[in-house]
Amino acid sequence: AAFVEVASRFQADITVHHEGRSVNGKSLWDLLLLAAMPGSELVIEAAGPDAPPALEALAELLSQAPPPGS
Repeated sequence: AAFVEVASRFQADITVHHEGRSVNGKSLWDLLLLAAMPGSELVIEAAGPDAPPALEALAELLSQAPPPGS
């Protein structure tokens, strides 16, 4: 939910890729359907006028997430 909240602050389109699937990073439902477990490797793509700060904010959010198993 925090990822969607941050992503929604930006005009850029946010796409999250995991194991060959791609979903809208601004949709909680889509992210849940991605079924990425903690510790999974994700690729985040942003396109639009504020893409660089969107990626920075999302990377910061993910870097603050607790490690798997904690």
